[in-house]
Amino acid sequence: MPQKKVLDATAFFLDIPLEGELYSTPAVVGELRDACSRCRLEALLATGLVVLAPEREYLQAVFDSAAASGDLSVLSPADCEVLALALQEGAGVVSDDFALQNVARHLGIVVYPLQQRRARKRQWKFRCPGCGKVVEGPGVCPVCGTVPKRTLK
Repeated sequence: MPQKKVLDATAFFLDIPLEGELYSTPAVVGELRDACSRCRLEALLATGLVVLAPEREYLQAVFDSAAASGDLSVLSPADCEVLALALQEGAGVVSDDFALQNVARHLGIVVYPLQQRRARKRQWKFRCPGCGKVVEGPGVCPVCGTVPKRTLK
């Protein structure tokens, strides 16, 4: 079990004790707007939390994996940064976000959910509700122009 952990925004919204070498990203810090989460950030910074932007090559690995799993369209920039930093630092991820957890599993990253059950590893496909064609990913159906829906493979 890795002692290094990268925190998603969820970790700042809850008053749950966190142990180990803790990291987060600038995009996650940017999501913290309410007073309670900002106070939690300050407290964790005082005890050694490191805020670090991931390197570009790790972000690209996350984008590739999220595209392959079908989760890219539902990941925020902060989610991508969290996963990339975990990959870069050989850390686990603290998050309740199911899409983030799914991509983490595809990348071999350990996940520590806080309040939710662990998400199962999933592979997604995109099916057009207009004509039924299965398409490569989100966007517009090349046959009828309808926006495809994400469904399980």
